[in-house]
This record gives sequence, structure tokens and C-alpha cells, in this order.
Amino acid sequence: MSINVQAYQQLIAELSPKNISLVAVSKIKPVSDIKALYDLGQRDFGENYVQELVEKQSQLPGDIRWHFIGHLQSNKVKYIAPFVHLIHGVDSFNLLKEINKQALKNNRIIDCLLQVHVAQEETKFGLDERELNELLLQVPALKNVALKGLMGMASFSDDDALVRNEFRQLKRLFDHMGQPGISNLKPQILSMGMSGDYQIAVQEGSTMVRVGSLLFGARI
Repeated sequence: MSINVQAYQQLIAELSPKNISLVAVSKIKPVSDIKALYDLGQRDFGENYVQELVEKQSQLPGDIRWHFIGHLQSNKVKYIAPFVHLIHGVDSFNLLKEINKQALKNNRIIDCLLQVHVAQEETKFGLDERELNELLLQVPALKNVALKGLMGMASFSDDDALVRNEFRQLKRLFDHMGQPGISNLKPQILSMGMSGDYQIAVQEGSTMVRVGSLLFGARI
């Protein structure tokens, strides 16, 4: 077993009193490590790759809440639609329409987060503020998706002030999303913060953090 039990227990002690959800990011980690963390009580796990997620889901307990946190291609939605708990990285209306279509086929309503681009790096995916507002106006037409909030990633930087400012910007958009006249949505989830910056994210209003390397060790 290569999970860090002490780090997990510390995280739970830190996050639980604040009602902040922990998604254990288990991409490229073996099923045995996921099961070890499951046996400690963890139920939310995040994966980046569709094929890997489908394979793991078939081998692990049915009460795991699987989060898809990678960049999702429309043609692969159908593979995770029967079971996925929350899709974090929705960054276009076309993707949202495909999720709605596949959810309908599976007689489900699939929970989703819109991904907002707040980081300095161009390599990160996500909507800008204008695109976000335009997409929010289109969401009510889709009956088999439930928009639960926003997700974003800060710059990979040692500059805490920069990271904090980016998280603050995301929280502002999250609060704006729930204002009357913007949308009829009541956003509940603000997914921001990873192993290196989750403490800043929590201070700036995150309700869900995605932590991998702290729990499972560095990825090779």
C-alpha cells in the first residue's frame, strides 16, 4: 500500500469541520491504492482519463462517487454517463448538450461544473467571464444536466498572492452566478484547490478540493 494514511487523516480533520468535500485524485494509481483509501472511509475519487475510469469503476465498490476531472471529449461522454457522479470540467455548450443527451439515454440527471479559466497559463482549459455568462443563459434548455457550480485551477506558481487572487476571482464569479437575473441556478459547489494550493483555496471559499499527490505520492 502506497497511500499516505497520516496525510489523509490530517486532511479529513482539516476539511470536515468546514464541510469541504475531498476528492482523492487517483489517476494512474492502481485499484489497490484506491481500495485502501476506500477502506479508510473515502468515497469521492477523481479520474482524468475515460478509459481508465471505466476500467476502475468496474473493479471497485459500487458506492464510490466517481468524479471526472480531466478534459472531456464529447465522443467519450457515453462511456461514463451511466455512472459518473460529477463532471468537473465542462467548458462548452456543445459538451453540455452531449452530456444531456447521454444522461437522457441513461434515464439520469448528471451533475456538472463549468470550468473557468483564471490562471496565467494558456494551457489550462476553461471559459472566460463573457463565455460563462453566455453559457448560463443556455443551460435551462437542458433538462438532464444539473449545473452545480464552478471549477478552476490557479497558476502553477510559488507566488501565493497570484494564486490567491485567481481563486478570489473564481469565487467572485461563483457568487455572481447565483444572483437574481444572472441565472435561476443555486450554485453549491466551488471546486478549487489541489495538493499544492488547497489551503489558499479553502481560505478563499472553496467547497471542494482535488488532492492527489499528498495522498498517493508523486506521479511518475
